[in-house]
Amino acid sequence: MLEARSVLAPDPDWWRGAVIYQIYPRSFQDSNGDGIGDLAGIIHRLPHVADLGVDAIWISPFFPSPMLDFGYDVSAYRDVDPMFGTLGDFDALINRAHELGLRVLIDLVLSHTSESHRWFTESRSSRDNPRADWYVWADAKPDGTPPNNWLSIFGGSAWEWDGERMQYYLHNFLAEQPDLNLHNPEVQDELLEIARFWLTRGVDGFRLDTVNFYFHDRALRDNPPLRPEDRNDRTAPSVNPYNFQDHLYDKTQPENIAFLKRLRALCDEFPDRTTVGEVGESQRGMEVQAEYTKGNDRLHMCYDFALLSNAEPTGTYVAEVLERANDIVSEGWACWAYSNHDVVRHTTRWGLSEPALRVYAALLMSIRGSICLYQGEELGLTEAYVAFEELQDPYGKRFWPKFKGRDGCRTPMPWIRDNQYGGFTDGKPWLPVAMEHLQRAVGVQWDDPGSTLAFYQKMIAFRAAHPALAKGTLDIVEAADDRLSFIRAHDGTRLFCAFNLSGETISFTRPEGTWRQDKGAPFTAGLHNDIGAELPAWQAFFAIEEQGDT
Repeated sequence: MLEARSVLAPDPDWWRGAVIYQIYPRSFQDSNGDGIGDLAGIIHRLPHVADLGVDAIWISPFFPSPMLDFGYDVSAYRDVDPMFGTLGDFDALINRAHELGLRVLIDLVLSHTSESHRWFTESRSSRDNPRADWYVWADAKPDGTPPNNWLSIFGGSAWEWDGERMQYYLHNFLAEQPDLNLHNPEVQDELLEIARFWLTRGVDGFRLDTVNFYFHDRALRDNPPLRPEDRNDRTAPSVNPYNFQDHLYDKTQPENIAFLKRLRALCDEFPDRTTVGEVGESQRGMEVQAEYTKGNDRLHMCYDFALLSNAEPTGTYVAEVLERANDIVSEGWACWAYSNHDVVRHTTRWGLSEPALRVYAALLMSIRGSICLYQGEELGLTEAYVAFEELQDPYGKRFWPKFKGRDGCRTPMPWIRDNQYGGFTDGKPWLPVAMEHLQRAVGVQWDDPGSTLAFYQKMIAFRAAHPALAKGTLDIVEAADDRLSFIRAHDGTRLFCAFNLSGETISFTRPEGTWRQDKGAPFTAGLHNDIGAELPAWQAFFAIEEQGDT
């Protein structure tokens, strides 16, 4: 391993309020012309990420994998897939990131493996081998049907028949992604040793894929039906019958808490490490966040899909989400995102104009919690169209055309305009480059102070300059569909934040006190000093309370 030359100051609390930039390695930068991004490409482009001003990167899986789910089907945990590079490349990436002041989180997939993993090969070989109980196996019902009614997120039954063991095995995702049995202490011990391997190698923490899927109900009880009026598309698209069940027994089991405590204790052996869990839960997501992050012995932070869903992000809706977080996650810590590798890019999902995109970005940078940005979000990228014949995502192939899968948010990052592949590769890219993205390439926006990229830089810097935004309390002042305002407070400083979420000039209620506009924010419009002041369309306003006033 390379000797790290870090400019990072020791800070066990660095993650609280941090801005984390997600890199999807297949689509970030290709260094060898094979059309697939790699670790060397990430190293080459790290200065761009550092110049944004973010605190850390989260890298989606790069482990050896048959790539049926593009890395989320892991076949070996302690190595790098050759398409991405080598362990030496990863060490170089850690070293370069730390030189640039960036911490590095990696995506650990602990709920399931690839069927090609040697553990599963052994487990399926008999019912009495040393790893026979490392996966979730169950006998068929007398009529040959699966053990219960559990469904896969990718469609169909969550059970797959194996003719070698003459049993069904559980898979919450693809049939080629069998679920590990974490009720087995040996499985837990092995997964913790894998985490230790990467912590020792220098990673600063983990993004934990599907963290509430680690355990299943031992009794394999059927999930009850969910009332149609209670269904939503936060975990699965609306065309998927997965949404017809209340998932009480196939995930989010109480035994998970003890394992998360073991994982946290391991992380605490290393300085300044963190964890962020992905909670795939449509009905009780925030409650799970609270349970998994409260106190100092579980996960550091979690996110659910409240702001990643199709729900219209009105001021009313966002205020409800934030107030629920205040009430429910009061002893823990939330992480928020608008976009990632699993959902339609929010610019398209919410139909945002350029002014709307900016005010919503400012809102994200102003709420209580940590923040995740997805590569290309800082460029204002829209969802790309991917024709069916070019589709790679098995999820999209299953539910096409009503659900087109996740490829539209995974297309290559555009770095320059004057190249058909946007500077991503010299070969044919694994997914097509959207032509409209070339007009928003990094090279186009970099020297333009009025660009979306420049706006993100300024807003990230503004958040970093105000501890109240990163770590303070949040109290709603006013909320309606077309507006939202709140006060962030920390260590004696109060910051008033107001957002016009409409195309019309609207009136705002100003909080009591004497306030002065913070001119460091990337907005020029100001509220007047009287009650009921006006704010122009798609504008935000930030003001600091004058010292000595209440």
